[in-house]
Amino acid sequence: MKIDVRFSVEGLGDAELSGATAVVIDVLRATTSMVQALASGAKAIYPTASTEEAVKLLQSIGRDDTLLCGERRTRRIEGYHLGNSPSEFTAEVVAGKRLIMNTTNGTRAFLAAESADRVIAAAFNNLGAVTVAVAGVERLVIACAGRSGAFALEDTLCAGHLIRRLRAAGTDPLILTDGAIAAEALADAFPVGDTLASTAAGRDLAEAGLGDDVADCARFDVHSVVPELDDRVIRLPHGG
Repeated sequence: MKIDVRFSVEGLGDAELSGATAVVIDVLRATTSMVQALASGAKAIYPTASTEEAVKLLQSIGRDDTLLCGERRTRRIEGYHLGNSPSEFTAEVVAGKRLIMNTTNGTRAFLAAESADRVIAAAFNNLGAVTVAVAGVERLVIACAGRSGAFALEDTLCAGHLIRRLRAAGTDPLILTDGAIAAEALADAFPVGDTLASTAAGRDLAEAGLGDDVADCARFDVHSVVPELDDRVIRLPHGG
């Protein structure tokens, strides 16, 4: 298996993604919230690149059983039903609902990766299930959402743990790009919980009174779901 880790989705295009499986990671907090939402029974998640696109899509698919979700500068977007905290996406709130989601980095990362043969959402919360789901692929591109086009330690750390899991599962040989080598080294060097709290995104969340989100996002293997993007909609494949 050849593994590439991209520290952001800037410049990620068809040449890198054609024929590959892409794993999109936005630990703080979009992919963690997506995993939580679908594990709680949400029907589907529609990632959008802007609030304007989200509102237009809501008008198109209808307001019945549809919730607007997302954030700007960590805060819930005005007029939206939900923000981007994993704890908001409970079964009582989202079961049977369609979610239109718009976040600063994560939803845009899915749209940037959509030309891959398969696009999967990963976080620490579902890392074991993702490991199993991608174990047999020939080429894996791990696309870190990053932070406004720049490196985000928490996403790369999660990518490194995915590589560690694949190595431990006996997925050989692993052929790593320089980015993948660096990600695995970070996973070996930094403890997840303390590191997430110390990142720029973690500090921003704490300052906004959302420090509990960081702890939620640092938990390993809470869920066994593997969300996948298909035709710009993120769902659980085969209803699983």
